[in-house]
Amino acid sequence: MNKTFLPLLLLSVSVAFTSTAYAEEGGHKEESHKSASDGDEHQDDHQDEAVNVSELEQTGSASLNQAQKKLAGIEVGILKSDFIDYEVYAPGVLMTNGYTSYQVSPRVASLVLRRHTTLGEHVTKGQPLVTLFSEALAQAQVDYRKAYPEWQRINGLGRSVVGEQRFNAAKAEFEATRAMLLAYGLSTNDMDTLKDSNVGSLGEYTLRARIDGAVLTDDFEQGQRVEAGQSLITLADENDLWVEASLPASSDIVLEPGSEAGIKVGDLLATAKVSQQAHTIDPITRTRTVRLDMANPEHRFHPGMFAGVYFRLKTQESVLAVPESALMRGADGDWAVFVEAGEDEYKPIEVELGRSIGGLREISGIAGGARVVLQGAFFVASEIAKDGFDPHNH
Repeated sequence: MNKTFLPLLLLSVSVAFTSTAYAEEGGHKEESHKSASDGDEHQDDHQDEAVNVSELEQTGSASLNQAQKKLAGIEVGILKSDFIDYEVYAPGVLMTNGYTSYQVSPRVASLVLRRHTTLGEHVTKGQPLVTLFSEALAQAQVDYRKAYPEWQRINGLGRSVVGEQRFNAAKAEFEATRAMLLAYGLSTNDMDTLKDSNVGSLGEYTLRARIDGAVLTDDFEQGQRVEAGQSLITLADENDLWVEASLPASSDIVLEPGSEAGIKVGDLLATAKVSQQAHTIDPITRTRTVRLDMANPEHRFHPGMFAGVYFRLKTQESVLAVPESALMRGADGDWAVFVEAGEDEYKPIEVELGRSIGGLREISGIAGGARVVLQGAFFVASEIAKDGFDPHNH
């Protein structure tokens, strides 16, 4: 192992120890579990047993006075094994709830005659949205007008008078014409009106709102010819939205249904709950989709907004972990933390790195209970380097 310490090669990884509820999206990376540090090729060179602080040698240490500690912002904390609450960031987008939203579209090729609503308007169930005309519907209405009175007459005479075959034929013709109108989107009220032979405007029909909601899209113009199934209006209940978050394919975090996540859109904050998780990886983005339900009673959020999603997690077992700022790396590639060996005296201890947990890093090779430098490790290493010592104590 390299016995020479090169202070110029010390790297300082500065990450704040205090975690925030919601950090700026651009300053976050997705924190997935990792088994080793970046580029560390010395996994089999270290012993597994913990090092007792009281058995440290008295060489390779730094003594700092109170002024130096204040100037360097030295913070010391007791290293202890504990369950850690942390957050994992993922980019997300707000969407309409696919189970409560509704696409308004004609069921037969038609011509748009009149519109009755505007973009962004909040409508109620049954409210007229758009009136159209269809030649096919006009013919179906004519057939219904013929079949209905005939069926009424035959049904009034009775099966025994007109005979079984004629009775069944009239009934089938009426039911077929009625089913065709229902398939074209007419309501039972529309058909009741159609029974009056004095009503004109055959072929005209009106599409109505099937739910209470807001008009999110209205991609059509009056006089436009539209095909069957072509979406004219999107209605959505914005009281309940979906958030679709994208996790890296390599992420192995476990998200239980109902677990909470923080949602941040600009300065707006909300809470959502995990509802569904994809079991496939998107072939283009190479990400895994997690869907969350988010209540939006005040309509502050809208579909299409980009959001930061912060999954709230907790380790399944207690771990020893320090902030990344407590770790220093020497020229030989080994990592170390600095422990308080005496009053105002700090010595390096080599450690093995484990998982990244939020802004913390799991470590091994040191016993719990040690007082560890959490902030200002670079300053301590510099003081040791001034005296010509290797901070790894080789």
